[in-house]
Amino acid sequence: MEVGGGVDSATKSQRRVGLLYDERMCKHSTSDGNPHPENPDRIKVIWNKLQANSIPQRCVLLEAKEAEDKHILAVHSQNHVKLVKKISSRQFDSRRNRIASNLNSIYLNEGTSEAAYLAAGSAIEVTERVAKGEVDSAVAIIRPPGHHAEEDEAMGFCLFNNVAIAASYVLNEKPELGINKILIVDWDVHHGNATQKMFWKDPRVLFFSVHRHEFGSFYPATDDGFYTMIGEGPGAGYNINVPWENGRCGDADYFAVWDHILLPVAKEFNPDLIIVSAGFDAAVGDPLGGCRITPYGYSVMLKKLMNFSNGKIVLALEGGYNFESIAKSMLACVEVLLEDKPIIGSSEAYPFESTWRVIQAVRQKLSTYWPSLADELPEELINKAAPAAYDLTSSSDSEAEEDHKSSKVSQNLEEALQEIIDPLSKLKVDDSTRDHVATWRSELSKVDIWYAAFGSNLWLKRLLCYIQGGQVDGLQKPCAGSVDKTPPKEIMWKTFPHRLFFGREFTQSWGPGGTAFLDPERNSQDKTHMCLYRIALEQFNDLLVQENVGRYAMSSPLFDLAALKSVTGEEPHSLEVRVEKGWYRNVVYLGKEHNIPILTMTCTPSAIEGFKSGELALCAPSKNYANTIVRGLVEGEQLSQEEAMLYIQEASTKAL
Repeated sequence: MEVGGGVDSATKSQRRVGLLYDERMCKHSTSDGNPHPENPDRIKVIWNKLQANSIPQRCVLLEAKEAEDKHILAVHSQNHVKLVKKISSRQFDSRRNRIASNLNSIYLNEGTSEAAYLAAGSAIEVTERVAKGEVDSAVAIIRPPGHHAEEDEAMGFCLFNNVAIAASYVLNEKPELGINKILIVDWDVHHGNATQKMFWKDPRVLFFSVHRHEFGSFYPATDDGFYTMIGEGPGAGYNINVPWENGRCGDADYFAVWDHILLPVAKEFNPDLIIVSAGFDAAVGDPLGGCRITPYGYSVMLKKLMNFSNGKIVLALEGGYNFESIAKSMLACVEVLLEDKPIIGSSEAYPFESTWRVIQAVRQKLSTYWPSLADELPEELINKAAPAAYDLTSSSDSEAEEDHKSSKVSQNLEEALQEIIDPLSKLKVDDSTRDHVATWRSELSKVDIWYAAFGSNLWLKRLLCYIQGGQVDGLQKPCAGSVDKTPPKEIMWKTFPHRLFFGREFTQSWGPGGTAFLDPERNSQDKTHMCLYRIALEQFNDLLVQENVGRYAMSSPLFDLAALKSVTGEEPHSLEVRVEKGWYRNVVYLGKEHNIPILTMTCTPSAIEGFKSGELALCAPSKNYANTIVRGLVEGEQLSQEEAMLYIQEASTKAL
């Protein structure tokens, strides 16, 4: 049913764009009213933005419809459909929250069933209208999103896989429409895991997903989104994943993927219809995505797709959790579909080096299926890469990511540089403080400990930066060094039954990418290689400072003899040092070697829980950071280079 079309005889040459929005989909919300990123306001702000720009008057307004079970069952199991259909009924009132708690990132309420059926049915409605030619293209402002919803399981805010249901409908239920090949472009920042599985063996659907992956550590945190996952049987080659190794990818990175992977393959595939899983959580400012696509970027990406399938394109909303970004981005896309104003903007940035690396890997993997990907990219092209973004406020791996975003960096640059370069030994203190410092340093210099390294400090040259000052390849800034610059008295290697993992998305020392952490809990199934450096407790304090705050005039030690006695004597064998912030302020006792205590430093127990719950981001290490670990393990004769890379990959991908 068309409502208030707004397309009169004066604008017949304008593209007819279908637009669907229904506020009934806002009934799906948290039962307790607690805030949640996937909330009803997401679609409200989009609709309000379109209304403010008179978009509905220029579109063909379409009416939302609930999907029929038989169409949903084409991609979902009977049990799953039955659960979603009944979950909002009174018989589930006492069980609803418990059911939701057993699912992955799902909430349920009295309005969930209706919203889910409307979202799926609306995706079918807009897709069928475009397939019939009644409109040239269409936009479905729908929720809950769908691309994570598996055949038999709701997950990742998704209940029914709206796009997969719509694609299956026109391919299988409406053969008379002549839609024999569909290109699904998933530009949501998360991998479309479920859509991929639903068309895994189907050559009629070319599924393309570009997403943050970080070697399986970014949600949905599986290997399914890796570039080696290309489909199976008759569907081999029809599944294309472009897995970002890091966050902060923006317009230039996505344009490069479009130009050198998606568009050449789309030309060969020659789709009859394109459906975009239009998540806007890769947009600038999204709290979950961490990427940087601008509304201009989305405009260009969509415009390039309009050269295929005679412009038959459907946009179905997926993710996107920054209200301003999703509203502006969707507005930009609808204006492109209407073709009534030029695309304004520019992008002079270069892609990241990691982007070119991923593009080359994808092209090589798929070149046997798509001849257009067989040629190697010119060196002069891939050498045009953006440097890693970083600022110069500390030499510490541990400064919080928000410090990176500070608008005051340029004002304090000269001061920050000076603070970084000045070694701790040159810090000026008054006479009374000097005497106190001399006393505790003298005391702690006589006590040896084993410092057990598990991250970049596995490489001796990297560890010496913290002791003697300086920097190694890949390290963005020089370290201050310790007051006592004596190298370790002894070095040995051991393995410990603890879990190594990589977390955070950016550090001041290494730029984009995760850094290593150790779970203090022992687990006999885990094994972490650790290099033990015999150093003075005084030097260990200087390492603590540099790992956590970068610069700090220590009038007193962070970890003194009393702390050492406490951590070695009683459970739990860990102690948080007194710094306001820092990712390595939890000192953990691992036992003794030659009657000398073994200490390491990792994140706090609360941070561990944050990584496990997903509140804090797990993230694979950058190439430079990983290389320091590899060099440490190889030069320490613990692993071969290949074994070291597999060791890092396993730690990056194994779930906490």
